[in-house]
Amino acid sequence: MISGGDRFGRPCPFSDEDLVMTKTIGTATLPTPSPGTMPHVTAREMMVRNLITLSPKMDALEALDVLLRQRISGAPVVDEDGHFAGVFSEKSCMKFVVGMAYENLPSIPVGDLTDKNPPTISEETDLLTIAQTFLDAACRRLPVLDSDGKLRGQISRRDVMRAVRSHMETPVKSHTPTGLYLSAIFSSDDRRV
Repeated sequence: MISGGDRFGRPCPFSDEDLVMTKTIGTATLPTPSPGTMPHVTAREMMVRNLITLSPKMDALEALDVLLRQRISGAPVVDEDGHFAGVFSEKSCMKFVVGMAYENLPSIPVGDLTDKNPPTISEETDLLTIAQTFLDAACRRLPVLDSDGKLRGQISRRDVMRAVRSHMETPVKSHTPTGLYLSAIFSSDDRRV
């Protein structure tokens, strides 16, 4: 027996029996947190402390090699005293490449290519403010500085996602079928009962 049709009025090639047994994918729903229920986590609790840093005096080609070898998109630049001097990133590398091509510049120190005013946060910055800073600044990482301007750590967008997920409830299964129906893939003889 042919059952119903699709939204274009074509008949459905499956019998009612074929359409009874369905499996859905994507039925987990997460609670939507309000700002008051967001976990109270600070940068100090979620920052990465063991960082690859670069010296402002390092040769730009050497710094480029470090980014490639370590498979990172950027690194904080720190002076001899541990004070944050900026970020050397893939964008910095593009400035270097363009400078070499158009101006025939030899390799130059990292400090000359560093973004000296990237967004930064303190160790006490809360999770919601960190997330908002990522939205506003369109950056991949936020250096965490102490009151003396020394680098204490770094937070990536993925660190924020991990922190939120670890403080949220386990997904709740929905009883409403949503998502992809797999019943059409198997004939009624091939399906498990």
